[in-house]
Amino acid sequence: MMTFWVIIGVVLLLAIMLVGIYNGLVQMRVSVQNAWSQIDVQLKRRHDLIPNLVETAKGYMAHERGTLESVTKARQMAVDATSIKDKLAAENMLTSTLRSLMAVSENYPNLKADQTMMRLQEELTTTENKISFARQFYNDEVNRLNTAVQAFPSNVIAGQFGFKAAEFFQVEVPEERQAPQVKF
Repeated sequence: MMTFWVIIGVVLLLAIMLVGIYNGLVQMRVSVQNAWSQIDVQLKRRHDLIPNLVETAKGYMAHERGTLESVTKARQMAVDATSIKDKLAAENMLTSTLRSLMAVSENYPNLKADQTMMRLQEELTTTENKISFARQFYNDEVNRLNTAVQAFPSNVIAGQFGFKAAEFFQVEVPEERQAPQVKF
């Protein structure tokens, strides 16, 4: 009779562990999804700011049409991207084209002094900072999930219930990995 209760206790303990691990994996997956949606909110804000920035710059930078078109095209690609992988690539391209727009705008003193342009650049800089923090939070949550999906014993449960590792938000443009050079 004692062995019966021991077996029941072990089975109950295993069931409680299974439920706990499963619920933990679900919580981590939802946290990753929430972190991605926080990035998405900031990206939407950036996408909304860019047309105003381009329109403001157009009047001053008529012969820099290629730069303005690149920013507009990169924004549209970012808006149209559907999968996380496509969004990551499109957002990295958009970041790169925005940097080139800001660099070119430095050559136009009237544009640099324009109050609307200054306000838009400040809002865009704030938004870029928020995106950076959101990406960092997302990567932290992906790290938690991926560790649980790969570590024993949660990897057994993750495999049985279809939990997959998530993709990290990574810099894909090699130039972005380099430290900026400051020259006086």
